[in-house]
Amino acid sequence: MSEVVYPPESVYNSLPKTEVRTQKPQRYMSKFRPTVILEEKANKETMRTMGPAKVEVASPDQYTKKHLKEPKLAKKTHPSKEFCHSCTVKKPPVPARTDNPPMGIHTKRDFIKTTTLVPMKPQPTCVDSKGHKQRLENSGLVPKYLKKKDYGEVPEYLIQRNEEKQRAQEDYENFVKEQKEQGAIKLMSDMERQALLEDLKKNWDKLHHEYQGLSLVTDTLSKKAHKEQLEAAMKQLEDDIDLFQKFKTIYIPNH
Repeated sequence: MSEVVYPPESVYNSLPKTEVRTQKPQRYMSKFRPTVILEEKANKETMRTMGPAKVEVASPDQYTKKHLKEPKLAKKTHPSKEFCHSCTVKKPPVPARTDNPPMGIHTKRDFIKTTTLVPMKPQPTCVDSKGHKQRLENSGLVPKYLKKKDYGEVPEYLIQRNEEKQRAQEDYENFVKEQKEQGAIKLMSDMERQALLEDLKKNWDKLHHEYQGLSLVTDTLSKKAHKEQLEAAMKQLEDDIDLFQKFKTIYIPNH
């Protein structure tokens, strides 16, 4: 149960008390208040419709067009004739082809000094452990292939490859020469080579026509084997045709 605390009793509490009322200052009122009210009412009455009451309506021909509301630049004003002809000094004419250039003209301009004044790109530098600074090109850290011992010489592997190629060509020529002397081989003529090349191409066309007539689905072993056989035969004919087209000199055994 909460205890209620009452204020202490006093004799002065029984005396009648007079209420003290503070008077507030009068609120500020602008002297232009009546004028503003009249102006607001007048403007409201004229703007009761959509937009101002009296506006000039544009004709139907003057409808809103493209780029109409964009800002327009001022038109160029051509200079007056008086301004154009005010310059009386004319430039020298262009020299003709037959005119000789002027000789013996000297100038006081120092071209060496002007070229040295042009700012140059900074050269790359390096600093060693002792703090000495020098150009990177002369420091030895950049490889210089011009100073190699074998610079400009043919590598050994190329020399060895060329020697092997030359040795194989000499062995082949000696073998052909021996076979010719023994009568075991003979040189195929150009007509025989062309005739054989045409026959190979005709055989390839026949196999290709047969290959195009195969079924799209190879669902049996016989179809698959026949297809692989045709592909192998066509590949062999293609290799033979390339061989006859690449080499003009062909030797065949003499039986």
